[in-house]
Amino acid sequence: MERISKFNVVHHYEKRSLLIAINCVGSLAIFFFGYDQGMMGSVNVSIDYAVNVMKFGHVTPGTTQVVTDNTLLQGGITSVYYLGCLVGCLLGGWIAEKVGRIKVIALGSLWGVVGATLQCSAQSSDWMICARLVNGIGTGMLNVIVPVWSTETAPHTSRGQFVSIEFFLNIFGVVVAYWLGFGCSYAGGGYSQFVWRFPVAFQILPLLFLLIIVWFFPESPRWLVKVGREDEARYILGKLRGEGDDGLAEAEFQDIRNVAELEKKSGKLDSYFHMFWDVMPKAIGGGSSGPLHIGRRVQLVVWLQILQEWIGIAGVTIYANDIFNQAGYSGQKARWLAGLNDVTYMLSTLIAIFTLDVLGRRKSLYWGAIVMGISMFLSGGFSRAALNNPAHKAQYGAAAASFTFVFSAGFGATWLTIPWLYPAEIFPLQVRAKGNAWGVVGWCVGNGWTVLLLPTMFRNIAEKTFYVFGAVNFLTLPIVWALYPESNQRTLEEMDLLFATDSWWNWDAERTFAELREQNPELIQAARRGQSVVDPETGLKHRTVRGPSLVPRDHDESPTEFSEKETTQHSD
Repeated sequence: MERISKFNVVHHYEKRSLLIAINCVGSLAIFFFGYDQGMMGSVNVSIDYAVNVMKFGHVTPGTTQVVTDNTLLQGGITSVYYLGCLVGCLLGGWIAEKVGRIKVIALGSLWGVVGATLQCSAQSSDWMICARLVNGIGTGMLNVIVPVWSTETAPHTSRGQFVSIEFFLNIFGVVVAYWLGFGCSYAGGGYSQFVWRFPVAFQILPLLFLLIIVWFFPESPRWLVKVGREDEARYILGKLRGEGDDGLAEAEFQDIRNVAELEKKSGKLDSYFHMFWDVMPKAIGGGSSGPLHIGRRVQLVVWLQILQEWIGIAGVTIYANDIFNQAGYSGQKARWLAGLNDVTYMLSTLIAIFTLDVLGRRKSLYWGAIVMGISMFLSGGFSRAALNNPAHKAQYGAAAASFTFVFSAGFGATWLTIPWLYPAEIFPLQVRAKGNAWGVVGWCVGNGWTVLLLPTMFRNIAEKTFYVFGAVNFLTLPIVWALYPESNQRTLEEMDLLFATDSWWNWDAERTFAELREQNPELIQAARRGQSVVDPETGLKHRTVRGPSLVPRDHDESPTEFSEKETTQHSD
């Protein structure tokens, strides 16, 4: 207990007030993430930046509108940030398993400050590329660990709500970045360096505040259990859940401890290579995690993040001006519309706060994809109609712009949060930070890929880019239905049961989960009643009939084989 500073907020708050305080710090980190994304929308169209410093465009005579000549350079400067995020998430996930969640948040903040400083002082495209890479590393660290810290401290009944609140602040960061950039665009008639250097430098302020304040917050109790600091974990968990609340904190502590012991015995989990390669057949070195099926979980979170970017949000966020130009608007009107679209996007995230833990992850992904898919097809169609019918350009352009707003609202209410929440929920404690890192890898690949290609797509196929996004939205429906089990209203310790089957299909995962519940009626309620979900020596606890064990007895033995050993009931 002496390792927890007397200034730590855990000594002064408990239950919901403590959770809200943790949520505020997490939201500040996610605010920076959103700000850094939204910032480039205005920076890319500033005259000094595009023409004089980066030299990828020119100004249309008689206007202040930047025309991009070198789309590859523009896309490269923007997308190299996601390469940095990829490096940062892998590095941050690895460090977080060793030194904890709080220290990685502090390290990511410090790295972000260095990257932002380099960006706002850039004197050439080469300089900016290096600065964006450095800044991306800091963002990657924060992205990988903040959702993990949030889900490991929040109750299982409201994980979605708490992470949704953080991503409301994420889009608030996008809005602040856009409107700050819009206001600065008037400095010096639009030709001043201040137009882009100040918005870039502004992100240093929240990062410095985060760097200082995070040291006064509690470490994840689940990580503390993992490294053997059980007294601290029990104390923090007691504060989070309420020490006198019918033994719920102690019950959760016991399950965390037993699952941590179980996972240590369940195969090779701790390297990124083993996690990725685990999906391969045993004959070529796969299957090292046994019935925990880590490789399957890695594939699910990587592709969910890639799909999130290809449904169209990267284009709408970063290239909003180009989208509204395609719809027939230009100049300041296009910039106003892009800013208002960001506000709509931000407000729509409030929907997720109230629906994500009610509808669940799968249903939210369904309705979001349907709304966004229809919106993209209609936006593309009306944009083409505006170009083909100059006499009715205003009407068709307004319709195209309206469906862009509908798309942003649908995304903010559904697909914004879930691909970040799902990875932080489904991985075992032993590799949760690294598992979430794989999700960020998918985000980096998806975002970097789209951001690099979008300038070329808008130039060559114009409004047909919207059709690509619309098609991907509808493609996600069978993918989610078939492959992604529901994580809502299940404890983090129950996720191993959800992925116990060898099958990839969702219906098999749910059937296995239901069978385990039927064979062991105590099992699903154990974490909520002060009993243990698993026994670290024998696998599933309270097994009254023979059932599959989550612990492979021998690495040469098939993980689907039934345990020959009957277990006896234990009490914690």
